[in-house]
Formats: sequence, C-alpha cells, structure tokens
Amino acid sequence: MKVLIKGICGLAALCLAASCKNNDEDFDATGIFESTEVIVSSEANGKIMALNMEEGDVLKQGQFVGYVDSVQLYLKKEQLEANLRSIGSKREDVAKQVAATREQIAKAEIERNRCVNLLKQDAGTQKQVDDAESQLAVLRKQLAAQLSTLNNANQGVSDEGDATKVQIMQTDDQLEKCRITSPMEGTVLTKYAEQGEVTTQGKPLFKIADMQHIFLRAYVSSDQLSAVKLGQQVKVYADYGEEDRKEYAGKITWISNQAEFTPKTIQTRDERANLVYAVKIAVKNDGKLKLGMYGEVKFK
Repeated sequence: MKVLIKGICGLAALCLAASCKNNDEDFDATGIFESTEVIVSSEANGKIMALNMEEGDVLKQGQFVGYVDSVQLYLKKEQLEANLRSIGSKREDVAKQVAATREQIAKAEIERNRCVNLLKQDAGTQKQVDDAESQLAVLRKQLAAQLSTLNNANQGVSDEGDATKVQIMQTDDQLEKCRITSPMEGTVLTKYAEQGEVTTQGKPLFKIADMQHIFLRAYVSSDQLSAVKLGQQVKVYADYGEEDRKEYAGKITWISNQAEFTPKTIQTRDERANLVYAVKIAVKNDGKLKLGMYGEVKFK
C-alpha cells in the first residue's frame, strides 16, 4: 500500500512538473525589447559652451539643450554684411551717367529737323541734313555704348552682391549648426560630452531613444513564418522575473526577408531550428518596459 501511495505521489509530481514546464514555454517566440535610438553628434567645431541635459532626462523634439562657441562665425557674418553694404555703394546710377548724352541727342534731333525743314523750303542743303543725321547717329551709338558699359558694371556688382549673400546664408547655416537640439522626443540614454570640452564635427554628444514606442525583436522558424503577417495583432509578455509576467498588446510591423542563424540568447518553439527570421513587434510602453529586457510573444 505504501509503495502504491509513493508511486501515485511520484506520478503527480511528474505531471505537475510537466504542467509547469509547459506553462513556462507556452509561447511562440522570445526576443529582446529594443527602441529607435539616435546618436546626436556635433555639427560644428569648437568649445561646448553649454550642454544642459543629463542621462535619464526626457527631451522634446527640437528642444534646445546647448551650443558650441560661435563667436568667430558671428564676426564673420558681420564682416560679410559690411562687405555687402560696400558692394551696394559701387552700383552706378545709369540715368545720371547718360543724362548729358541724352540731352545732346535731343539737341541733335532738333538740329536735324531744322535742317530738313530748311531743305524743304529750299533754304538749306542736303549736306546740312546729312551732317545732322551723322551727328545724331554718333550720339546714339555713344549712348548705347555707355548703357552697355554701365549695365555690365552693375551686373558685376549684382553678381558680387549675390555671392556675398550666399556666403552670409552659409554662415547662418553654420551658426544654426552650433545649436544643439534634440532630433526626437525621447529619453537620454548616454551622455558622451560635457560643457567646456572641445568638440569636432561628427563627435557624439549624447544618445537618445524613443521609450514610448518600443518594439520586441523576436525570431521565428520557417515553419512559423506562414503564421505571421504584417499588421497582425499579437500578445507580448514582459518577463520581470520570479514568474512575474505582464501582457501587452503588440502589432507586427516588420518581417525580415532573409533567414539568419538563431542568436544564442533567443529561443524558438523548435529549438532545433538553425535558420530563423527576425520580426519586429511594436509595443506601447507603460513605463515599466526597459531596453534589453526579455519578452515572449504569442501569435495566436
């Protein structure tokens, strides 16, 4: 009788253990929670005059957090604006420059008309008319030459002024790049630089991540691939340890079109599978999910 009882107890214990194991592995795939991360680098060379943020701070998109020394760029812009004003003073007043020639032409036209009238009245000669016409033609050519020279000179001044304006725009762009702003709304994960340090273009300043909208990167076998599709609603479970799991609503937003070897830290339903496909499942964070945490997913 004692042997029978012991046998029954042992069988119950095995069933209970098997049941617990099945519950623990009641998922289709596992993965790690990730997010969209951006490393913000310096766009200017110089000393960091201010960098007002710390790791863990939540920044808004476009929020100003610091700037790089821009005194030399500001002085360069002042110089360019002074040059632009100087260039503007070189412009010729075409109307004043040709006023005398136009007056000569007006008098020559009057003289030509007078000679023509005298010729009609047989009081003048054809030579007088020809001389008046010739003088008028010379003056008109002089006017055309003056206008061409003055317009070309003014065009050169305009081109020089346009080039200076472009340089001012370039300086404005460089000044804007001295400002350090957040490219997205998110949480500062890492701060790479401090106020007072000298930075260069491309040097990382801080890393920020969108912690509100994170995703679970999981892996599925080729047998499971037919059961998943873009936009599919799934259940995601965050593993907080000590059998504490919380369910989240998830949505498949990306499925890899290339197979890869199973990462060592990832489990699938068929652990014998060597080649798997990565999928991304979007999850809205309630503040409890952390990057690098393990998660589980059920597709059905």
